[in-house]
Amino acid sequence: MEMRLNAASIWLLILSYGASIAQGERTRDKMYEPIGGASCFRRLNGTHQTGCSSTYSGSVGVLHLINVEADLEFLLTSPPSPPYAPMIPPHLFTRNNLMRLKEAGPKNISVVLLINRTNQMKQFSHELNCPNQYSGLNSSSETCDASNPAKNWNPWGTGLLHEDFPFPIYYIADLDQVTKLEKCFQDFNNHNYETHALRSLCAVEVKSFMSAAVNTEVCMRRTNFINNLGGSKYCDPLEGRNVYATLYPRNPAVENNVEAVHTNEKFILVSCRLDTTTMFDGVGLGAMDSLMGFAVFTHVAYLLKQLLPPQSKDLHNVLFVTFNGESYDYIGSQRLVYDMEKLQFPTESTGTPPIAFDNIEFMLDIGTLDDISNIKLHALNGTTLAQQILERLNKYAKSPRYGFNLNIQSEMSAHLPPTSAQSFLRRDPNFNALILNARPTNKYYHSIYDDVDNVDFTYANTSKDFTQLTEVNDFKSLKPDSLQMKVRNVSSIVAMALYQTITGKEYTGTKLVNPLMADEFLYCFLQSADCPLFKAASYPGSQLTNLPPMRYISVLGGSQESSGYTYRLLGYLLSQLQPDVHRDNCTDLPLHYFAGFNNIGECRLTTQNYSHALSPAFLIDGYDWSSGMYSTWTESTWSQFSARIFLRPSNVHQVTTLSVGIVVLIISFCLVYIISSRSEVLFEDLTASNAALFG
Repeated sequence: MEMRLNAASIWLLILSYGASIAQGERTRDKMYEPIGGASCFRRLNGTHQTGCSSTYSGSVGVLHLINVEADLEFLLTSPPSPPYAPMIPPHLFTRNNLMRLKEAGPKNISVVLLINRTNQMKQFSHELNCPNQYSGLNSSSETCDASNPAKNWNPWGTGLLHEDFPFPIYYIADLDQVTKLEKCFQDFNNHNYETHALRSLCAVEVKSFMSAAVNTEVCMRRTNFINNLGGSKYCDPLEGRNVYATLYPRNPAVENNVEAVHTNEKFILVSCRLDTTTMFDGVGLGAMDSLMGFAVFTHVAYLLKQLLPPQSKDLHNVLFVTFNGESYDYIGSQRLVYDMEKLQFPTESTGTPPIAFDNIEFMLDIGTLDDISNIKLHALNGTTLAQQILERLNKYAKSPRYGFNLNIQSEMSAHLPPTSAQSFLRRDPNFNALILNARPTNKYYHSIYDDVDNVDFTYANTSKDFTQLTEVNDFKSLKPDSLQMKVRNVSSIVAMALYQTITGKEYTGTKLVNPLMADEFLYCFLQSADCPLFKAASYPGSQLTNLPPMRYISVLGGSQESSGYTYRLLGYLLSQLQPDVHRDNCTDLPLHYFAGFNNIGECRLTTQNYSHALSPAFLIDGYDWSSGMYSTWTESTWSQFSARIFLRPSNVHQVTTLSVGIVVLIISFCLVYIISSRSEVLFEDLTASNAALFG
């Protein structure tokens, strides 16, 4: 009987506990409403930290809508019930306003919400006026003058991406969520401001605590120390993968002498930037800041592959490289320069000889192409090579045969765009580096709004074979100023000039880049990775996501989608069809099996590969983190990003609740003491009762 009673008691306790948990969850769901969005996060370099962080338990602020700049005065001049969380539209998310909120400190401002109300937005760039100014050729105003909009590369930059804020900043893109926040503000907060401290107010809680602090040197030292004892990380180096491929397959290295350079092997290095960045995690397509250059780069590679013979021992090879992490002091190109100096590119595992600087005839770096009708060829010095390439570019750009009607200008000076070529010129100012770059017109450089709308892209969505080259007069149905036609024109011009440089013969053909490939390329990277081009460049039956690939460099173990898709794409477009190789025998590189345009599968001989995009600073023992020699960027670790709104009780309510709780606690102690001291009197018959019950 006693055992049955004990079991029944245990089950009763379990059921009561489960019911209390369920009731607690229902109560919590009624109290809190989750808000979806993207959070600003913390990055560090050798000298300081940037970005945002909440407090460890989450930052809470009362919602306050900012419609005009005057609304900020309420928050900055003795607000009645701090801290507050201003909801700011993009046109008011300016450096001046954010720095004023920063100066107000966490006492008055605990959270900032960026809401997606863009009707008055005219510009939105958080990058510096001179991106990567201190990691390129030199840091003087000759390369970029931040004080002179005519002489810098991002006149609309606010530099907020490189500021450190003592509160979290949370971006809310969903307009339904924005409306929910505005309604909560109107219902509970937007009246009787003098009584804010006396009543419940609509508030938001944001959790985005960052583990790292101070700078990369401190963070890495703490991480390494903790790891030696067993576990946690505070930050990780920014790290990704460059993707490269050659126009022609290379000869294997000499057996037993894999480190020997083939001095007679010559390359033209054609490069572009793969990555982009923004202030917020997982948001930002970099449509104009780097994708346009990447699109031209890809189409140049494909047209050259189609125009030139499949194998040649007499012609120069072309090395195509997409550099990752260039937004953060040229991580990818710095690492390639470092590896080439040590004769470690490509790696021994590829079975090909290393490439030295003497193997490179010249470099053509395709930079930022904001305005394709205003492209310049930049070089540090006015060499014969630079003049020759400029003449060839303009020959095809102005030719009535093709009707491109473009005029490519030149600038031979230290006023160089912030592109990967600066890593090579920093090592050797006499290196033959040429840069194709447009004058800056992108008012949304390195921001969440550099998207489809910013480049005015409309998907044609045809079912035609985009892998076939087209004739000059094809696709007159497309508008001449459409993005697809602009990519076709510029990439055809560059490919023709390189064709003449490689062969020594003028290009007289009529075949050009297919604008439908540009259409598919842009759709894949701007709207959906589940697209015909990516499917053709993947293994048959591959399941692709319907979201565009992230192009932020990330960290080890982070998303490397853009590198993966670029690897497949260059492999497919620069490969040679092997019709006699069966699928079962097409499993080991350099053979690769692709779905192809018709999705029936095809074996191809490929040349693509990865190289490491990790700054040499993290490889050198005892590196001086403040030297500025190499990129030192790291990213803080965090546990979660979340935001939710709720009604925050008034201060009076909270004080009253605390007081009542203290009184109840004191009374409880007194009752327990009285009952304990009188237990012999109160429970004197307990033993007899138990004996009668169980006897």
